[in-house]
Amino acid sequence: MSNTVLITGANRGLGLEMTQQYAQAGWTVIACCRNPDSASQLASLAHIFRERVFLRSLDVTDFNAIDRLSGELSAQPIDILINNAGVYGDGKSNGFGQMDYSLWHTVLAVNTLAPVKMAEAFLPQLQSGSRKLIVTLTSLMGSIADNRGGGSIMYRSSKAGLNAALRSLAIDLKPRGIGILILHPGWVKTDMGGANAPTLPQQSVAGLRQVIDGFRLEHSGQFLDFQGKELPW
Repeated sequence: MSNTVLITGANRGLGLEMTQQYAQAGWTVIACCRNPDSASQLASLAHIFRERVFLRSLDVTDFNAIDRLSGELSAQPIDILINNAGVYGDGKSNGFGQMDYSLWHTVLAVNTLAPVKMAEAFLPQLQSGSRKLIVTLTSLMGSIADNRGGGSIMYRSSKAGLNAALRSLAIDLKPRGIGILILHPGWVKTDMGGANAPTLPQQSVAGLRQVIDGFRLEHSGQFLDFQGKELPW
């Protein structure tokens, strides 16, 4: 029986690469995104890996939808939950002085609240799994100690809040045997990272999977990059 991983934001970038690499490694992948019908590359993977990749529609800002999906998968053990879905938000036209507070709410909902909601909703399935691990992709831009450049208020605050929430979850869930990994994938050549990013998705995901494979419960709550280096909060 294969292990099962649930991935959010699986339609492009790191989520798509994770779906492919885990499927190639023989895992069952529950690949979630807002609009599977328009996710042609993800659909192609589901066609290639018919018995391994299963597409599910999920908008992570719709908490009722998260609960519904959890109900539909109530009998499915999940070994690893990967919170990959994320948005940036910041731009030249909405920095300090002309902040778009409605957009900031959305960034916080996707990047900060949704991963915690996913952990809550899928805790029973994780407890039934063998790995019992919640992996969440964050960013070094969420590090307060590392912030020397300023700017990106929406994104930085959402990831700093996420890091704080996950650190608490690591403490709270450790007695139940559930682990938390807080991972920075690097500056990756994706739609969000841009063309100048030095790291390819394949390299980042291969490194992330290596860190995930080496996880032990005593590591829970660590803030690491895709090469396993511990990062400052």
